[in-house]
Amino acid sequence: MPTKKKVIVTGFEPFGGDKVNSSWEAVKELKRLGLGNSVDLHVQEIPVEYRAVKDLLPSLWKQHQPHLVVHVGVSGIATTVTLEQLGNNLGYKRPDNVGYSPECGCCVVGGPETIHSVLDMEGVRQRVKESGLGVAVSTSLDAGRYLCDYSYYTSLYAGQRRCGFVHVPPLEEPYSSKELGLALQAVVTEMLGLLAKAEGTEK
Repeated sequence: MPTKKKVIVTGFEPFGGDKVNSSWEAVKELKRLGLGNSVDLHVQEIPVEYRAVKDLLPSLWKQHQPHLVVHVGVSGIATTVTLEQLGNNLGYKRPDNVGYSPECGCCVVGGPETIHSVLDMEGVRQRVKESGLGVAVSTSLDAGRYLCDYSYYTSLYAGQRRCGFVHVPPLEEPYSSKELGLALQAVVTEMLGLLAKAEGTEK
């Protein structure tokens, strides 16, 4: 019997005075929907804190040895589900939920300025669009220089770039948590498909 592929999907706790974070609501919906019998899906809520992220994400990679990690965050200016292609190492000045920001302003001292995911996000976007899901999906090269970007870079660095980041809009602007969960299900499924295709090519 084939071994199930372990996938970790994370969302963030509320911040900035909000009572809910649509990223975690979407991830909880994805957990209910699942990713099929061949995937062992693990979900985790992440604090909006730099120091917690710096400790937690590398330990998740080490403990679970996942096939893929996908982080999900909310963007107040997003109107689409947005796939981020890369994480940035520098420019972290905005204080987190406990008022802290990294003294160096970076994720990893001496690390590369950017790290790209092994996943072709434009390819994922196109395949989700062709599926007729009904949720608009776009791509981006700037994850925002806050905890979303910080988490993405940290995870890309820890996991040999086998990682993705998805920005979702606030709830009901315009999508419900169920619609966002279905979008995440489609996106993560396509990411797994691309990884499987790449692995088949490499053999």
